[in-house]
Amino acid sequence: MTDQVRHRILQRLQGAERKNVAARPTLPLPREHHLDAARLKDQFMAQFEAQGGVCYPVADRGALHDRLAAIFKAEGINRAMATTDHVLLPLDLVRWGERSGVSVVMPSDYPDRRGFTRAVFDEVQAGITGVDFAAAESGTLILAHGPNQARLVSLAPLVHVAIVPVTRIVGTYDTAIQALFTDGRRPSQVSFITGPSMTADIQATMFKGMHGPQKIFALVLE
Repeated sequence: MTDQVRHRILQRLQGAERKNVAARPTLPLPREHHLDAARLKDQFMAQFEAQGGVCYPVADRGALHDRLAAIFKAEGINRAMATTDHVLLPLDLVRWGERSGVSVVMPSDYPDRRGFTRAVFDEVQAGITGVDFAAAESGTLILAHGPNQARLVSLAPLVHVAIVPVTRIVGTYDTAIQALFTDGRRPSQVSFITGPSMTADIQATMFKGMHGPQKIFALVLE
């Protein structure tokens, strides 16, 4: 596109008639807004599994470590990458891995982007992340990405394990979006993860695990 063409397009846009945007109609609140914490948790877990994920409630950090060890043993995983977000940091997964025979690395262990990318795609078998929110209406994990929540950790390995604090389960997307996009916070990217990766691009046939994790686990932490 030449500068002259670009200039003409901008002129036309600037000279276009300005129209008032219709006000958004007032709609009744979704039923999820009226659920208590226990029912939000139950609905999230049910919806998460309906979308092809596997969900486990865990009572405390010890139970979480035990469940994580059982998942990794069943899946044959001995090397994983974990983010350093606010949910995972208290769990001390590196030390847990040393006790459990699992090598747990973090993005900060790689000094350059090339080394990190090679590791997350080719060297680790699972990614472990926390979540910012989880939506009960659809069983969706919501991750706001930044220095401590590298996007590829949840998208590149064949297995994704998400730690979901029960206090982070909300009824709908709207609640999470309003909390994430405030005057003081603008995440560069947000992932909405509903079940394993899937596509129907090829002959309209649904296939799971084409472009990302083939299996996804959620450990709901009380």
